[in-house]
Amino acid sequence: MAARLEDFRMHMSKRRTIRDFADTPVPQALIETAINTAGTAPSGANFQPWHFVAISDPETKKAIREAAEDEERAFYNGRASDEWLDALAPLGTDDQKPFLETAPWLIAVFAQKRGEHGKNYYVTESVGLATGMLITALHSVGLGTLTHTPAPMTFLRNICERPETEKPFVLLVVGYPADGCTVPAHALEKKSLDEIATFKT
Repeated sequence: MAARLEDFRMHMSKRRTIRDFADTPVPQALIETAINTAGTAPSGANFQPWHFVAISDPETKKAIREAAEDEERAFYNGRASDEWLDALAPLGTDDQKPFLETAPWLIAVFAQKRGEHGKNYYVTESVGLATGMLITALHSVGLGTLTHTPAPMTFLRNICERPETEKPFVLLVVGYPADGCTVPAHALEKKSLDEIATFKT
């Protein structure tokens, strides 16, 4: 058990958020299996308050990019505090998001405030767990991801034609890393076990 878990830890330690994607196609079957995996996540009352919209259509991706960049321009040009912009500076991000069209797949994750049972419970926690499992599943087959969260994300609900009872949670960009893809050194800094955990024995 210890050996298997250490192998898995080492595998996951190689996961990186990337922003440079190749346009190499990714079979839809892989996306379907990854989403099915996410659907096994724990959820409040087992109501599974999530919906995943997987997008490969170029026109839809273009519309999402245009809407996202509108929000990002507002963010970088006044909406964000100086402190927030300083925190982002080591990552080298800006309001240009070409990966939204280059990557073969976008997965818009929606949180369902209400479902067939009525009110859903622990929605944010449940959808967060499912999204983590989705990222893990995609990494397991060598796909790179980026969690993109322009704010507000109301445009996603409109473009993806989802009901008012659903709130956009995250836009996951999925594909193979582009040739020469790098990540900022800052992103490689991970806290130690002593910094993130306390054991009471």
